[in-house]
Amino acid sequence: MRRFDGKELVIATHNQGKLEEIADLLQPYGVSLTSNADHGLPEPEETETTFVGNARIKAHAAAKATGLPALSDDSGIEIDALGGAPGVYTADWAETPHGRDFKMAMERSWAELESVSAPFPRAARFCCTLVLAWPDGHDEVFPGVMPGQIVWPMRGDHGHGYDPIFQPDGYDITFGEMDRWEKNKISHRADAFAKLIKGCFA
Repeated sequence: MRRFDGKELVIATHNQGKLEEIADLLQPYGVSLTSNADHGLPEPEETETTFVGNARIKAHAAAKATGLPALSDDSGIEIDALGGAPGVYTADWAETPHGRDFKMAMERSWAELESVSAPFPRAARFCCTLVLAWPDGHDEVFPGVMPGQIVWPMRGDHGHGYDPIFQPDGYDITFGEMDRWEKNKISHRADAFAKLIKGCFA
């Protein structure tokens, strides 16, 4: 596995919250972080049907454009009774002509579970795949998972996306009810990051 020995790393995102989360995780390693927005990079089209495929598109596009190593993630929620949907289309389920509406997406998820009379508990998992890519085309891949279940009604106003209907295994509160930094310690992204740190930084 290739070690990261540079001083600069591009985070292939325009999402400020995600950048802050990653900056917190990488803070001990003295790496200078910039984002796609800092370099004026567009979001590449995500044309793959897997988390790793889309993460690779984003990481390699940023590495190629900047000449620096780049880190990207692709993440979403998989619901067992819906055949793993929405999966890589997690954000797409929230798309409207006026922007993303995750309340609508959560309502759709529950309605579809009801329509197939899904048994309880309604198992689901948040998935995150990190890809660290170098300008020479090499990359390293780190998948992370947080298992849990879909609950209703929505609970909590922390987090983002589908957090208010996802209750992680071992907890009686949803991600939406959990303190942001507490969630970051146990999340699917934290799982993937632990593997990234062990493989490329520690």
